Amino acid sequence: MDRDSPPHVVVIGGGPAGLFAAETASAAGARVSLYEAKASVGRKLLVAGRGGLNLTHGEVPERFVSRYDGNGMPETWWRNCLTDFTPEMLRAWAKGLGIETFQQRTGRVYPREMKAAPLLRRWVERLRAQKVTLFVKHRWVGWGEGTSPELRFSSPDGEVRVVADAVILALGGASWSITGSDGRWVGIMQDAAVKVSPWQPANCGWEVAWPEKLIPEIEGQPMKNLAAAAGEKRVVGELMLTRYGLEGGILYQLGPALRAMPVPEIVLDAKPDFSEAVLLRKIESVKKNFLSEAVTRWRLSPSTHALLRWAAERDGCERAEDFVRLVKCLRLPLLRPRPIEEAISSAGGVAWSELNDDLSLRKIPSVFMAGEMIDWEAPTGGYLMQGCFAMGRLAAMGALAFCDKARRMPL
Repeated sequence: MDRDSPPHVVVIGGGPAGLFAAETASAAGARVSLYEAKASVGRKLLVAGRGGLNLTHGEVPERFVSRYDGNGMPETWWRNCLTDFTPEMLRAWAKGLGIETFQQRTGRVYPREMKAAPLLRRWVERLRAQKVTLFVKHRWVGWGEGTSPELRFSSPDGEVRVVADAVILALGGASWSITGSDGRWVGIMQDAAVKVSPWQPANCGWEVAWPEKLIPEIEGQPMKNLAAAAGEKRVVGELMLTRYGLEGGILYQLGPALRAMPVPEIVLDAKPDFSEAVLLRKIESVKKNFLSEAVTRWRLSPSTHALLRWAAERDGCERAEDFVRLVKCLRLPLLRPRPIEEAISSAGGVAWSELNDDLSLRKIPSVFMAGEMIDWEAPTGGYLMQGCFAMGRLAAMGALAFCDKARRMPL
């Protein structure tokens, strides 16, 4: 390391975690080079922007932290990470780019324009103003040699070798490969004896063996105001009924619990605000056709009615009491999650046991990691984005501290 020059920090990956790591390191005085395999940075950000770009969420901190599943990283780590870079800080950062945000009734936070492109354009302008050098169409293909980290990239002009004082890896997970998150870096990490947990789809739909005659009645229809459970975990939210099974926020929250079950099953409560006794009173005077009567008296949607009618036939519900119990405890066996390419995000990646608290690799202390290439997950709703920003900042701060320590070591 040249002690008379700013440290050279190389960031690999041009998603939210990598871009924010580059901004943080360059703002602190480092010379930053960012390498991206695709022809432009921020592609996954733009894909997320099709839904308005849900940046973060406004719920209270304790509940916010509980949304993160670290697969081995204690909740205290997440609490510290998200305290160092809070949702309020993320909104202030966006405002600094000239992007005003607003919070929906649901707590989700979006840019007022409901677009990602203006934010990304101004972000890249800021990075260039901070002298961050962006190299696109440069795919990381492996390590080089030497005491300082040496990196090899393939580019349109052939192989490129780069030496850095510290490296931040933010190459993403294995979903939405068209954006660059293709997981092709796994072999490189395994060659360095770094443990990588197998990829699994997260924030995805699950398949159900619907009877063919039911599909036309339910396909594309929502089920709202539900409670659902998988094992001991219970959540509230909505589902979308699809030809292949189920989609929606409830499944995204229950994903880790469902994958841990030997035989995955979701249990729905279609009327969570009412007890069995109250529901029964509403239809107890009906001697026949109580299922049809419940549509009006319980205000069931047509899709929920169709699903319950099928389940009642499946379970042999002949009495009103049986039907009420079904409404409060509708068991749906699940076959499998949808393919990872369809998933919003992925679980798996570099195991937490390979990392220090500052996100440096135990085996290579000059290398730091951030974002979805680490084995963690969170549901949609702004939590994924917030996590990537917070981790990008933490990795950059760790890289800067490493370079400062190395600079102060005696020759």
